[in-house]
Amino acid sequence: MKQTPATSKKEINGQHKSLFHCYFYKIIYLIPTMELFYSLSILIIIATVFAYINERFMKLPSTIGIMVVTIIFSLGLVIIGSINSEPLNDVYQLIRNINFTQLLMGGMLYFLLFAGAIQININDLKEQKLPIIVFSTLSVIISTFVVGFALYYILNILLPLIGSTMQAPLIYCLLFGALISPTDAVAVLSILKKSNVSKSLETKITGEALFNDGVAVILFSLLYSISQGTEQLVDVTPATVSWLLIKEVVGAFIVGLGLGYIALYAIRTVADNKLSILITLSVVISGYMISQAMEISGPLTMVSAGILIGNRGRKYSEEEHKDFGFVKTFWELIDEIFNAILFLLIGFELLIMPDLRNYWIVGILAILIVLFARYISIKLPTAIIPFHEKFTKSSIFILVWGGLRGGVSIALALSIGDNIYRDALIAGTYYVVVFSIIVQGLSIGRLSGKLKN
Repeated sequence: MKQTPATSKKEINGQHKSLFHCYFYKIIYLIPTMELFYSLSILIIIATVFAYINERFMKLPSTIGIMVVTIIFSLGLVIIGSINSEPLNDVYQLIRNINFTQLLMGGMLYFLLFAGAIQININDLKEQKLPIIVFSTLSVIISTFVVGFALYYILNILLPLIGSTMQAPLIYCLLFGALISPTDAVAVLSILKKSNVSKSLETKITGEALFNDGVAVILFSLLYSISQGTEQLVDVTPATVSWLLIKEVVGAFIVGLGLGYIALYAIRTVADNKLSILITLSVVISGYMISQAMEISGPLTMVSAGILIGNRGRKYSEEEHKDFGFVKTFWELIDEIFNAILFLLIGFELLIMPDLRNYWIVGILAILIVLFARYISIKLPTAIIPFHEKFTKSSIFILVWGGLRGGVSIALALSIGDNIYRDALIAGTYYVVVFSIIVQGLSIGRLSGKLKN
């Protein structure tokens, strides 16, 4: 967290005449020193108000509606700020002091992934295991390089022909490809479960989103270290990459399954629903700490633990006549609350993004290139790998359009250190994520119905 501003309370009171403004600024003043509970409390209150506005007037799906209301609110603050900067500065301080990358990657993501995974039926995943494995590994790699080379070619060769000076080295174009290629499990789970996508396609898209983080994080880490010229991961050999992949993925599955079996044993030997919930909460918290200490994939740890507990827990409850639905209901509530906070934060990130108006060309190009790369990364494997199920044009289109991007891509973009390309990378990421969630997310259900998958 950033240090508390040195402004004294007398100066604050002198600068802000109105009683409301004075109290609001005091809240902002306390944020750098307050606990996580206080930060989440403010976010939950705002999310509740925006969710009510959406439900009362806009009638959009809850998470998308919250993000749309937040973006409209943020744009309003930007407009107001051009006339009177005080309201904008106050809310800007509120959002700036919340470390989005740390909050999402260091906590919220684990709860969200576990909450989503515990609802997944493992039999559905088994039926689609080959497409899920291919799309979560090979497709991410293909997309990374297609995005990287296409963006480099357009920025450095095509655009200069019309007088544009917006150029970037290949390594930064590839870095953008790595952070934007993985589909976001949180966005996918939140939106697809309320759409009309067929069960088989929904399972493919959801399974891919749950398992593609390992490859994406390794690619991002390797490319980022190369871009910085550091010595940590410069030895980019097949052996090095293979070891990192094994450590990240296999280690995560071992830890996740181990925690899952321990939790299941504990749940089976008690008859208290509240204690069962505490046990699952402990799995998420301990999984986070262990994955950080061992430097393995935390998201995959949570996914493997959640799928195991959800499916075996349901089986045990049927065999032993115990109520496991209490646990699943609790995690559905956690999923709703944290999703509301996440999409609220994505909307508010508009306030601290670089001036997006300066990067609208990059944003439009990024959207088109990412969709093109998504198509290639799906079409190519389905053309060369003998899947049991035939992929039609309509099913490929749904897989492409349903590959939503979300908070993970923004968090990775914000984790990039200060350099002359950082603002463009963040802006391009934000354009893609907002387009993905609002345009693709709102239309995927209707398109699927029209295409009759």
